[in-house]
Amino acid sequence: MNHRTTLTGWLILALAAFAAANGFQLRPPAEQRLDNGLTVLVHRDDSLPVVHVSCLLVGAGTAFEPADRGGLAELTGRLLLRGTAGLNADALAEELDFLGAALEVETDAEHIRLSGQCLAEHLPRLLEILAGSVIAPQLAEEEFIKERNRQLEQVRAIKDNPGEVIALYGRRAYFGEHPLGRSVMGTEASLPIIGHTDVRQFYRRHVRPDRCILAVVGHFNPEELATRLQATLGAWPKPDEAAPGLALPPVPPAEPVRLLVNMPEATQANFMMVVRGLPLGDPGEPAAEVLNTIFGGRFTSWLNTELRIKRGLTYGAHSDFESWRGAGMFELNSYTRSEAIGDMLDITRDLLHKARRQGFAADEVASARTYILGQFPPRFEGGGAKADAYVRLAAGGLGFDHYARFLDAVGTVSPDAANAAAKQYLPSDAYVLVVLGKAEAIRKQLEKFGNFHVIDVSAPGFN
Repeated sequence: MNHRTTLTGWLILALAAFAAANGFQLRPPAEQRLDNGLTVLVHRDDSLPVVHVSCLLVGAGTAFEPADRGGLAELTGRLLLRGTAGLNADALAEELDFLGAALEVETDAEHIRLSGQCLAEHLPRLLEILAGSVIAPQLAEEEFIKERNRQLEQVRAIKDNPGEVIALYGRRAYFGEHPLGRSVMGTEASLPIIGHTDVRQFYRRHVRPDRCILAVVGHFNPEELATRLQATLGAWPKPDEAAPGLALPPVPPAEPVRLLVNMPEATQANFMMVVRGLPLGDPGEPAAEVLNTIFGGRFTSWLNTELRIKRGLTYGAHSDFESWRGAGMFELNSYTRSEAIGDMLDITRDLLHKARRQGFAADEVASARTYILGQFPPRFEGGGAKADAYVRLAAGGLGFDHYARFLDAVGTVSPDAANAAAKQYLPSDAYVLVVLGKAEAIRKQLEKFGNFHVIDVSAPGFN
């Protein structure tokens, strides 16, 4: 069968096959798999002469790097945009500037993602640059040394930012040695031992077309796009060896860890509580999201109202769920002046006990449902947001109607369901608690909350 004809056909047919539905619906993209296994998702939007692309490399994230090479996935991702066949790092950046285009890379626990945008007239060239970045990156040793040094300096700088670094300590304390506990950036100990060969081996093993999902959203001609995709990413050879597995080890039950991170120059104290959350696609997500909205997920939440509005202890208090394949965590965090951290933790613990014991009122649940239903759809107004949603939904196997189903379910969450979620997910005593601040100023206040292990923020790593 002629591949070009097939690719063009599904583009045209799918663009005409949309029927409006009641409520929010992320319009499903046209979908096709190229001969090399690469998945293509497209959605035409002619409202602006702009195109957005998102290229997700599944199984190339931090959780799949060797345990003693923390930061390798991030470093590999950065180097994808530091030179391709025929373009060194400077020439690549200059050409993107000349086109008025953007192409960026980010790494998380499970993926590397390249995302970009350009005027529609420059899409052919952007696709060529993107294809060159994943198919034939230079991975030059000179650029490797520069990026590794830059990444190392950024890791050191993170430790001067309490709000950012406590999240790394909290995640590590919760997951321990599990791959999801790793810092994407790596550590001061892991980065120096990463060699140029490590990057090349990680690229060859984990950056491959049969683990690549590409979304294109915006103004394009279907036939021309089909031709360009075949000529660029369609030419990416599929490796002979089987793709590495994507399954991660089971997450062991979390211990009630107490960790005090000493930051001698700090004038305030930060805290983070972590407990088990929901894995990606869990059917309990709608009720959990209602619970989170009421307790700490918006400005008028219980947590922010009590700690900020009523008590004036902080400028912000927050809770949230974070999910991956087969695992998830629920976290609470805030900060205050050093002498008030004990009071803040007392209040937070009292709120948790109240929510678990009393639950939420019917009007609070109704308000949270309305808030979620109103705040959620605008997240996907832009083409870049749609492209990112498409690739992540495809990677998670959630279905392109996932958000519509989620919002439908949110609209039916009852007070009983929200309160059951509160009892299931809000921590009682078996939680991870990390506090960061000047140890000598806050240690005494923490005694009532358990026996804290103390480390200095200057020590390598985040545990």
